[in-house]
Amino acid sequence: MTGHIQKTNAARLLEAAGIPFELIPYEVDEDNLAAEHVAEQLGEPIEQVFKTLVLRGDRNGLFVCVMPGDMEVDLKVAARISGNKSAAMIHMKELLPETGYIRGGCSPIGMKKPLPTFFYESALLYDYIYVSAGIRGLQIKISPGKLIDFVGAGIYPL
Repeated sequence: MTGHIQKTNAARLLEAAGIPFELIPYEVDEDNLAAEHVAEQLGEPIEQVFKTLVLRGDRNGLFVCVMPGDMEVDLKVAARISGNKSAAMIHMKELLPETGYIRGGCSPIGMKKPLPTFFYESALLYDYIYVSAGIRGLQIKISPGKLIDFVGAGIYPL
């Protein structure tokens, strides 16, 4: 790893747990925070670049869905897997106070408090996937199985 890459809290947590990963920087476009842009910058298929979405269920509060960058969250499925009747994305202004992360830099690792987390099952098809390192412009390349175990996530669809 090169010295100029800022180590994030997510990276420190993985290091402390002895989980192998790589930090991969990319060029940020403030006008385009979409996962497609990140995948393009990384030169990787969008199916391996996962986005981290924070939702609120009507019964159980906040939870996290981690899915391929080209997928849209199905709110009915999200509600079902999280034990809720309904679910909605949280408001952008809630993201930082609730998770410690900003839009375009939300990592499933190291949120302010652990939230129930669900990974889309396609993550397990790959030797590695990318998730945000916790800041814009930096991704973590990691084994999906190791990451899912580390954050204690479930797999969906069930």
